[in-house]
Amino acid sequence: MVTTPARLRRARAAVAALSICTGLTFAPAAHATPPAAKDVTATLFEWTYASVAKACTDTLGPKGYGFVEVSPAQEHIQGPQWWTSYQPVSYRIAGRLGDRAAFQSMVNTCHAAGVKVIADAVINHMSAGSGTGTGGTVYTKYNYPGYYQDQDFHSCRQPITNYNDRSNVQNCELVNLADLDTGSAYVQQTIANYLNDLGSLGVDGYRIDAAKHIAATDLAAIKAKMSNPNTYWVQEVIYGAGEPIQPTEYTGTGDVDEFRSGTWLKSAFNGGTIASLSNWGSGLLPSAQARTFVDNWDTERNGSTLNYTYGNTYTLANVFMLAFPYGSPNVYSGYSFTNTDDGPPNGGTVKACYTNGWNCVHAWQQVANMVGFRNAVAGTGVTNWWSNGANAIGFGRGSKGYLAINHEASALTQTFQTSLPAGSYCDVEHGDPAGGGCTGPSYTVGSDGKFTATIGAGDSVALYVGAPGSATAAHGASFAVNATTSFGQNIYVVGDSAALGGWDTTKALPLSSAAYPVWKLDVTMAAGSSFQYKYLRKDASGAVTWESGANRTGTVPASGMLALNDTWRN
Repeated sequence: MVTTPARLRRARAAVAALSICTGLTFAPAAHATPPAAKDVTATLFEWTYASVAKACTDTLGPKGYGFVEVSPAQEHIQGPQWWTSYQPVSYRIAGRLGDRAAFQSMVNTCHAAGVKVIADAVINHMSAGSGTGTGGTVYTKYNYPGYYQDQDFHSCRQPITNYNDRSNVQNCELVNLADLDTGSAYVQQTIANYLNDLGSLGVDGYRIDAAKHIAATDLAAIKAKMSNPNTYWVQEVIYGAGEPIQPTEYTGTGDVDEFRSGTWLKSAFNGGTIASLSNWGSGLLPSAQARTFVDNWDTERNGSTLNYTYGNTYTLANVFMLAFPYGSPNVYSGYSFTNTDDGPPNGGTVKACYTNGWNCVHAWQQVANMVGFRNAVAGTGVTNWWSNGANAIGFGRGSKGYLAINHEASALTQTFQTSLPAGSYCDVEHGDPAGGGCTGPSYTVGSDGKFTATIGAGDSVALYVGAPGSATAAHGASFAVNATTSFGQNIYVVGDSAALGGWDTTKALPLSSAAYPVWKLDVTMAAGSSFQYKYLRKDASGAVTWESGANRTGTVPASGMLALNDTWRN
């Protein structure tokens, strides 16, 4: 009989829940070796192929995504629910998302935009019942004309009941879906032929659905029978603590979706502390073989990860994933739903982002611009890690970029030490690099590698080499004061403008002691603006001592920075 929605939900939830990471001891992480120069994938879940093509041209290509993953192309059972796409009845390209011509056009369009295509391939099983498929194929369970008959399926015709039994998991039926005998040479070649057919249309790689339910040796045999046995694969293998089937078994045939990366992010961003993310990925799959994600269509429904309903928490988790050098990130872009079975709005046609329930996470400015950040910092490790011990962090990627995240309940003002070259940088979290400038706010990094920012609650700032700030961002003052101090004392500047704290000593800006006894800080201010300022000293207890004398004054020049070379007045 046809799989019931409730049974499918329970089974998928039970499988994905096993991915929750508990009781692990983490070791240092490796650095990423991406599957291509641009290693970020956008999964456009249940988008029609025509809609995917438009997204490649409008967003994915311009923003620097390397891959787009599309939902299954093969003919499947009829029904409006999303999961009908995962019950194939033939290997014809005849699903609800588009026919062969639409698929071919999508691949060509995405390639023209510089985006490679990953096809979601359902090869573990066929359907759970009988009927007529989306392309007109009449089928019964265990009999799919032109492809498979009864002898091509495993003899265990019962649902999987025990994930601690390898044979039960890989030979019995996932939620009553007819389980293919992937140990059969005929079945292997039939699957390889299907993948080859997609490859003939230009597909660059494959997501292997339910790979955990296929023996790793069977998958290796299938791949060996393909026209290109070195094609890129990423495999769905959900980690289960203590289970006999582990994700590491599958790294010989390709990358693996690292479900624990998503559950770890949920733990840190939703109840834990993001300061704990300094070793994100440690103890999981090797970085070069892991595909990371914040959520996917299963986990957003079963609650094991964050999803779009978490607001800025979800946004910041995606921002962090894209900035941190572990694995190859997959940005999931689906749609809002009220029932977990809900299929795609308009049958998968996206008339416009942010309408009809389409979330378009891949196009959110804070997420999409981090793809450019990641491409720019490729090959660098984490530097200059900073945290407040709780939910505010900052870290660099070598001398190429810097990200700061404030997941606290109130705004944060902080001077961040970076390894960036001195200069003006676009904050790509709030502006787009354009025409050699920036459509949003910019920050000036001083010669000491520092910049000061006030970051709102639930917000972030990201700077990288190659995304310069606006021309006006180079205006301001370079403060330098010769001042000797005792241990625990630091020098600050405060003044009459908002940029200088408005004479509020709690908002005074800390200067760098890197060139001690000269303390330095660059502050961005509007060209032509006049200001008053003074220096002050704070000790470890926060006690303030002002320098003596009248207020100092300055005027920002029409171009460049005003260089101030002062001496502390006792």
